Amino acid sequence: MDYCSPLLASVDLVRLQGFLTCFKDYYKVLEVDYDATDEKIRLNYRRLALKWHPDKHMGDSNVTSKFQEISEAYKVLIDPAKRIEYDLTGIYEIDKYSLREYLGRFKGMILTCNGLGIDHNTSAW
Repeated sequence: MDYCSPLLASVDLVRLQGFLTCFKDYYKVLEVDYDATDEKIRLNYRRLALKWHPDKHMGDSNVTSKFQEISEAYKVLIDPAKRIEYDLTGIYEIDKYSLREYLGRFKGMILTCNGLGIDHNTSAW
């Protein structure tokens, strides 16, 4: 695959943007810090589950999906193995930046990987 092609690069950028928009930051869902204790996660889960429980908002499908999102986040963050796996992906770090900022931070690496970086050929010196 020729990553230097502007068309392919734009397709990859669209894929990345689509991925970032569908990614859920479970820490934000539960309104906790990234280094939150299990107790803090539990407390916030209970508070949010009571607030967004579908029985309190009959017939509102948005509330049901919000409640499911809260439950999903809790299941991942309260389980030590799942939380480590989630944290190690580093995906939640991407969410802190806009796509432009994130890609800008790794501009040099991206250019080098695509053969557009600094020429390290010593014969040119």
